[in-house]
Amino acid sequence: MEAIFQLLYSELKQSTRSSEHNCKDVATRLAEEVTRICSESKRIQDSGEVEAWLNTLARHRLKQCLEYYQLGSHRGRVELHSTLSAVVYRYITPPQVQSSYQARLTLIEDFLQGFYIESLNAFRRETQLSPTYSPRSLLELAEYMSFTERYGKRRIPLAGRRSQQLIILRAQTYSQQQPPETMVDMEQVAEGSSGDSEHGRSMASIPQVREQMMAQEPEISEDALRNTVITELMQYLEERDQQDCANYFSLRLQDLPANEIESILGLNARQRDYLQQRFKYHLIRFALSHHWELVHQWLEADLDRNLGLTPQQWKLFQGKMTAQQREILHLKQKRLPDVAIAKPWAAPRLNCKSSGQSC
Repeated sequence: MEAIFQLLYSELKQSTRSSEHNCKDVATRLAEEVTRICSESKRIQDSGEVEAWLNTLARHRLKQCLEYYQLGSHRGRVELHSTLSAVVYRYITPPQVQSSYQARLTLIEDFLQGFYIESLNAFRRETQLSPTYSPRSLLELAEYMSFTERYGKRRIPLAGRRSQQLIILRAQTYSQQQPPETMVDMEQVAEGSSGDSEHGRSMASIPQVREQMMAQEPEISEDALRNTVITELMQYLEERDQQDCANYFSLRLQDLPANEIESILGLNARQRDYLQQRFKYHLIRFALSHHWELVHQWLEADLDRNLGLTPQQWKLFQGKMTAQQREILHLKQKRLPDVAIAKPWAAPRLNCKSSGQSC
């Protein structure tokens, strides 16, 4: 286990900006998990390749955790939610109820919020953490999200040598427990209906987990910054008469697949691909020229955060700089104004001009 821990710890330290203590905690939990799996699996023990399995499982978990880490808090949650929603979509609606697409999405949302709580409890239990533990850092959140994806996809043995993913079994049970009248109420809520007192009484049966999770959402500032970036980009596109790009961007924000975007905009695949390339061109101009400070702030890529680079990337970046560039970077990090930074290098040029010499 020590060798696996050192592998995980070293990779986390190099690939993230988390503290040493945080990296050690996550590496320890991942190492203990893969060690337990390999020791309890008869198939792995009988294979005679336990060490190879340890490395394979450890690297798989490390890769999954780092992928969520690199996505960040908001995009990571969106990715996890989309992945699990796609798995349970066909199982979440009782066959005897003809519900709308929006009603089904609302029901999936309620189901997954409950599943996230179940997953968190399972994570606490399997890693022997306290019953009140919650992820605090981005690395811990990435660890929890990668665990949740694996937890949902666990194969549960069934009769007749069959098996099924855990989250599908949970979704089937959840759907069977939904009475038809609750489905109707959810559809009305999704469509914004106010209804009378009878509707109000039936609404009490709608799960409240989603509201509690939203009330505990800690990243209001991140969402506000994301909305600012979206608003500024939309304004940028409209000012340049790129309304078709703005429409495309709006549909992309809804995570619609390519075929639905083509249908809504009345485009064929080739036209949609051309529009996508044109949108990317304007997106790059927006990010690099017009609002780069705002984009860098959203991406946490300022000088205080090493331009968003990992420790290893930051070290390589500095190694490629000249002595003058490193000095300028040092002064910029000290927040000196550009005039003061330029003064030591500008002085010789001013002197040679005043003396009439060629510069």
